[in-house]
Amino acid sequence: MSNPVFNRIDKQVRSGAYAGFGQQPRAQWSNPQQPAAADLSAEQLQQMYDAQPATAVQARRMTLDDVVMKTLLLFGIVVVVAAASWVVTDTSPALALPIWLAGMLGGLVVGFVIAFRQQVSVPLILTYAVLEGGFVGAISRVFESYANGVVGQAVLATMATFAGMFIAWKVGVIKVTDRSRRIFGMAVIGYLLFGLVNLVFAFATGGWGLIGSQFGLLICVVGVGMAAYSLAIDFDTIDRGVAAGLPERYSWLMAHGLIVSLVWLYLELLRLFTRARN
Repeated sequence: MSNPVFNRIDKQVRSGAYAGFGQQPRAQWSNPQQPAAADLSAEQLQQMYDAQPATAVQARRMTLDDVVMKTLLLFGIVVVVAAASWVVTDTSPALALPIWLAGMLGGLVVGFVIAFRQQVSVPLILTYAVLEGGFVGAISRVFESYANGVVGQAVLATMATFAGMFIAWKVGVIKVTDRSRRIFGMAVIGYLLFGLVNLVFAFATGGWGLIGSQFGLLICVVGVGMAAYSLAIDFDTIDRGVAAGLPERYSWLMAHGLIVSLVWLYLELLRLFTRARN
């Protein structure tokens, strides 16, 4: 939930790992086969001066379009697999829990591998989207059995929140600073520990766990707020990454990070609406 993918990328961006070409000795960027300026004619120098600079695509740098297209691809995979999982669990309710646990635990393991792996692995990212889709479809079917129509409400609220957070971040209503990132990171660690304890308690008691207490609705609201602010941090990190000239392959990690936050937000809204009805 703390989106370690973006945390690692943001640290690399701020350290100048990709934008700081000037940190390397100039000799490393010289080409011994390329003639020096003094050896070129005036016409050749003029041609070099008039040449168009390389675009971000030509330089293999990440662009916003790269992130958008890959996010849509991963989002489509999650939706298609979630729909298939929904149909399977609807016709065979006994499969809901196995698919739910396989998707949750498998996605957790693959997600951590993606986050801490030094090289970007597209197959792992695609695998995560498949596992997450299975998990989302199964858990959505379970929540729908508790409150009819809650899944549709959560989907609409997720899309509206995503759009609202992007607009609020873009116009500067919501600020993302280094200090807010640190505070958010500590809050997420606490919320994650609470979530694990609540999950164990829920399985042990067969109910809502601690969410079912009198403070359950307030806890759900806090979870939605944290997931929503996570999107603002994601937007800011993507913006920094594009400005810093991250390699194009990092657009896969950016897209993966957005999917992680979107699924988190959807689950929090799903739980909030279901808890409010009960």
